[in-house]
Amino acid sequence: MLIGYARVSTKEQDLRQQLEQLERNGCEKIIHGKHSGASKENDKKLRELVDYVRDGDVVVVTKLDRLGRSLKAILQTIEEIHEKGAMLRTLDGAVDTSQDTPFSKAMVSLIGTFAQLERDLIVSRTSEGRDAAQKRGVKFGRKPSLSDEEQRKAIELLRNGTSIRATAEALNTTRQTIYRVKAKFESFNQGKAG
Repeated sequence: MLIGYARVSTKEQDLRQQLEQLERNGCEKIIHGKHSGASKENDKKLRELVDYVRDGDVVVVTKLDRLGRSLKAILQTIEEIHEKGAMLRTLDGAVDTSQDTPFSKAMVSLIGTFAQLERDLIVSRTSEGRDAAQKRGVKFGRKPSLSDEEQRKAIELLRNGTSIRATAEALNTTRQTIYRVKAKFESFNQGKAG
């Protein structure tokens, strides 16, 4: 069975052209929606597609990018379609896994390679951006519950015999925060002693 999948990214775009192409190419069922690739609605429609296909079916799309916004998402959808025993064909001729040819196998491998490259580039850009921001003094992670001054006050209260609970209440914070401040202070002092 030929199962079509059509998607447009915005409400302004028109699905009609994709639907007509899929019908002309013999699709007996067409799953479609107007939604961005990042939306939950898109995930729902793709899940509907993957759940619907059966062994021997061929999923047909006008272009590969209809299956997702990133190569990783596209590759994952192709893998899920193949796991169900179904194949994928794009009407622009870019991919046709219904033909068990070296070229179609190479194309899917190539998509996987580019998906990995895309992931690596994202990680690299993120790391470079984080390093540059740290050099400019940007701090990452959760903002401390207590300022440096409040942490010094907590240590002073604890040294004077104030309980963890009373110190937390005095600084309007949790006991866990006071325990962390205390551990950080003790670790710092051990480091200086060593």
